[in-house]
Amino acid sequence: MSSALEIRGIRKCFGKGDKAVEVLKRIDIHVQPGEFLILVGPSGCGKSTLLNLIAGLEEPTEGEIRIGDRDVVGVPPAQRDIAMVFQSYALYPTMSVAENIGFALEIRKMPKAQREARIAEVAAMLQIEHLLDRRPSQLSGGQRQRVAMGRALARDPQLFLFDEPLSNLDAKLRVEMRAEIKRLHQISGITSVYVTHDQIEAMTLGSRIAVMKGGVLQQLGTPDEIYNRPANTYVATFMGSPTMNLLDGAPAANASGFALADALLQVNCPAKAGQAVSLGLRPEHIRLSDHASWRGEVNLVEPTGADTYVVVKTAAGMVTVRAAPQTQVRVGDQVGLDVSTENIAWFDKTSGLRL
Repeated sequence: MSSALEIRGIRKCFGKGDKAVEVLKRIDIHVQPGEFLILVGPSGCGKSTLLNLIAGLEEPTEGEIRIGDRDVVGVPPAQRDIAMVFQSYALYPTMSVAENIGFALEIRKMPKAQREARIAEVAAMLQIEHLLDRRPSQLSGGQRQRVAMGRALARDPQLFLFDEPLSNLDAKLRVEMRAEIKRLHQISGITSVYVTHDQIEAMTLGSRIAVMKGGVLQQLGTPDEIYNRPANTYVATFMGSPTMNLLDGAPAANASGFALADALLQVNCPAKAGQAVSLGLRPEHIRLSDHASWRGEVNLVEPTGADTYVVVKTAAGMVTVRAAPQTQVRVGDQVGLDVSTENIAWFDKTSGLRL
């Protein structure tokens, strides 16, 4: 039965006294039953530490962690009814695939017939029935990761924890396994927390995403909210590839638009006159146009197949444009930039917060 996860006021410090380092700073997150939460951020932001606290591998300095209606702070990992999938697979090399999947069930003294039925059910779900007699050394990386997920699935826990499970896989296999994890979550409906530094994984897998930086929760929201309504300039530039363009300027004196270094954009700016603000534009919300007044010089052209990324040097700074794959521009060309005004994000220049 899937359970809710409640994280309240969690702090974590390593060390004592003056040498203590605070790596998590009062994190509050509520995860609904059956939800798939992504913890995303750069290395050292505290996401893996938070996952370890949920798992019971570390204990918080302050705060409360509830799985279902039970406070699990101080409860050993084995008694939390969780299952964890690691980056390193952590399979038993001397056991077969079937034995790896069923090991936790054997420890729980589940009858053999019932255990074998559960192993068969999980193997069918993961499409690895033909691998049950093999050892981990006879499997590919993707097959090993499926076995690791099967071992977790077999337990039917209240909570799934994933610690960067796709980091060791090549690009093609990452895409396949990402789809597999999403499909398995849709089938099982088990509440899941997934740690990654990959924002593509975060956007494609998560029901909601928690963006972290320096032990602080920057924003918690759906993929659409995180991408289209970022809470601050950090979230705006961390989520999205290519990153959001941030341009400095000021509201026009006559309130008729936004003044860049070399152009006046006819947009409604929510800032007050004299307030230092940044204008945020996703690359797909800028279009190359011969007739636009805002102009610049093509600095770089990056064809990717489905899109062509064009980096334009303007007086206001470098701007990345997501253009059509057939776009015919060359480095050194002078181009105009037309802005989709309904998709602009505004940020206070001093605080970085969204206006």
